[in-house]
Amino acid sequence: MKQQSDYDKELKHSQDALVLQYMPALRAMAFRLKERLPSSIDINDLISIGTEEMVKLARRYDDTINDSFWGYAKTRVYGSMLDYLRNLDIVSRSNRKLIKLIDKEISKYLNEHEEEPSDEYLAQILNEDIKKIKEAKIASDIYTLVPLGEQCNAIQGNNPIDKIEKEELVKLIQDILSSLSKREQMIVQLYYFEELSLGEISSILGITSSRISQIHKEVIKKIRLRIGDING
Repeated sequence: MKQQSDYDKELKHSQDALVLQYMPALRAMAFRLKERLPSSIDINDLISIGTEEMVKLARRYDDTINDSFWGYAKTRVYGSMLDYLRNLDIVSRSNRKLIKLIDKEISKYLNEHEEEPSDEYLAQILNEDIKKIKEAKIASDIYTLVPLGEQCNAIQGNNPIDKIEKEELVKLIQDILSSLSKREQMIVQLYYFEELSLGEISSILGITSSRISQIHKEVIKKIRLRIGDING
């Protein structure tokens, strides 16, 4: 019994060590996600949710099946953060019509002024209460982000159908990316593949972070809408 107890302790110690080893990667993931979210979302909540999921995954991890713990865990950790965002009350309360109107006005203003309009400006233009504007903008940011992540998280299994869906999704995204402008393609490349921040991309392309953020948002919407069309 003592031998088994010692083994259990050693196993738990190695699992805890895995979590500690990959905490910097988890924190980096949370900060990258937070960069695309409104200030009302607390980074510590994302880190806490992700850590809780990573602890669970460490307990189930088998290095004879997966040779990289982070490769095994990162999509599920990211998915746990997205689940948390999806379940926030603000999303379910959102007024979809108001979100569309706000996005339209923001795009129009950005094209004319190369910066995002204030909440006060949007409230005046749309004749809405400023609190509703703030809530709808938060909902819009989350709503834009989450559905694409859900699509990617839904295709993780070894089931042949999952693999077919993944291949179709990758092809669909490639088709959409090829139809984007060179600037949009560059933003996607720098953000997702070079893993630069919006501020760094802004410096490279010589346009404001607000404009980069809006272009990124519009690209994700195009992908989400196309996925929605395919899925019926």
